[in-house]
Amino acid sequence: MASTPPTTPDPATGAFLAHRNLLFTVAYEMLGSAADAEDILQETWLRWAGVDLEIVHDQRAYLVRITTRQALARLRALGRRKETYIGPWLPEPLLTAPDVAEDVELADSVSMAMLLVLETLTPAERAVFVLREVFDVPYDEIAKAVGKSPAAVRQIAHRAREHVAARRPREVVSPAESRAALHAFQRAAETGDLQNLLDILAPDVVFLGDGGGVVQAARAPIVGAAKVGRVLALGLPAIGTPGSLQPVQVNGYPALAFRVEGEIDTVIVLHVANGLITGLYAVRNPAKLSRMDQETALSR
Repeated sequence: MASTPPTTPDPATGAFLAHRNLLFTVAYEMLGSAADAEDILQETWLRWAGVDLEIVHDQRAYLVRITTRQALARLRALGRRKETYIGPWLPEPLLTAPDVAEDVELADSVSMAMLLVLETLTPAERAVFVLREVFDVPYDEIAKAVGKSPAAVRQIAHRAREHVAARRPREVVSPAESRAALHAFQRAAETGDLQNLLDILAPDVVFLGDGGGVVQAARAPIVGAAKVGRVLALGLPAIGTPGSLQPVQVNGYPALAFRVEGEIDTVIVLHVANGLITGLYAVRNPAKLSRMDQETALSR
């Protein structure tokens, strides 16, 4: 019996698939949500499938433009949704492949710390910053994507850069330094050694827990080593079971997954500076943990 020859995707499908990882990354960096980013990709495909490819000079740019427009609309709607979110809102963690960590700029742009900084931008500022600073899209093309003049886009980009520079971590932390802090945190948690835990927390460490009102989590940010230490101490007996904490790569950086009966209960992301933990982000909302089962491919 003759074998069926492999089918070649039509030009529109082929172009979309070739740039899919890029488009997902653009949408995710604008939204901080993998679920919403996937919805944006569906909307992008529906619009792209109706485009006459004969008039498209740069397929990558055209696809990025469609994705950006859809993500901007979703971002504005999400802003209203987040106003009613119960407790702190954290980005959806992604289990990422080692190659993401190797691309320092990409890893920094999708890190939990950077995504939280991007949350403080207006939708237009976030779109312009992501497209220009992360994906190096020309100003003229960004202007088409966000519906503004190139001159206005340059002003927005300048404002967004200043805003991000004032809030982003100033120190570049190596993966080795992050892993060392992570291992120290894991040892302290598994042994229940509160003093060792306090020794690796920065005096002004911030703890954010995202339960979404579905599972138990702190309803407000907790600031200061002593206060954060007390909160963590309450959880040490639960996470102290050997094997329950597993090192993983989340958004390009070392993190920990806390499992209960084999299922991920919490993803713990650390931000490190000068060898100390300055930020602890615990994502517990079950709706945000679906991307921890398999690696997500990201690209620039």
